[in-house]
Amino acid sequence: MNKVRVAVLASGSGSNLAALIAAAKDPAYPVEIALVVSDKERAFALERARAADIPTVWIGRKGHASRRAYDQAMVDVLMRHEIQWVALAGFMRIVTTTFLEAFPNRVVNIHPSLLPAFPGLDAQGQAFTYGVKVAGATVHFVDAGTDTGPIIAQRSAPVHLSDTEDELKARILSIEHELYPTALAAVVGGELVLQGRKVVPSR
Repeated sequence: MNKVRVAVLASGSGSNLAALIAAAKDPAYPVEIALVVSDKERAFALERARAADIPTVWIGRKGHASRRAYDQAMVDVLMRHEIQWVALAGFMRIVTTTFLEAFPNRVVNIHPSLLPAFPGLDAQGQAFTYGVKVAGATVHFVDAGTDTGPIIAQRSAPVHLSDTEDELKARILSIEHELYPTALAAVVGGELVLQGRKVVPSR
């Protein structure tokens, strides 16, 4: 099958990247992880990619006149690598419309909460402090807001009275590793499509 070329953008350890790389080894999986880009030179995500023989690019934050200029530099790199879709996996920058317009409705993200609850940084900590009984993870299309794009898929995680914050984070992360590869395949493969704000089955 002709796989769709996807770039993964990551700033940290890249555990969700590892889940995507593992899924992409299946010949029936519709995605090829064709490039990994980071804004952090020493991000372990880059090491994971190199170990899997995936091309990597570090684009440092210095030397760019604005956020849009930085995003244009990313777009230029992705275009050179013939990237078709983009998956954010712990990428700690909010992308601008410069980036989104280059990949219309083809940028997705994984977020560790049941959006629209607890957007932004440290969503698991927000949920833990708030005292919710159910937490979880969301895969969504990326728009110009902060975790406000149309929801592709969600999965819940129970919150136990005995949980520490770290235990809850680990439980949510485990769910992310299962949810992201499945949701990414569904939108890239055309099983789910965007209709207005809703993501629905294509047939």
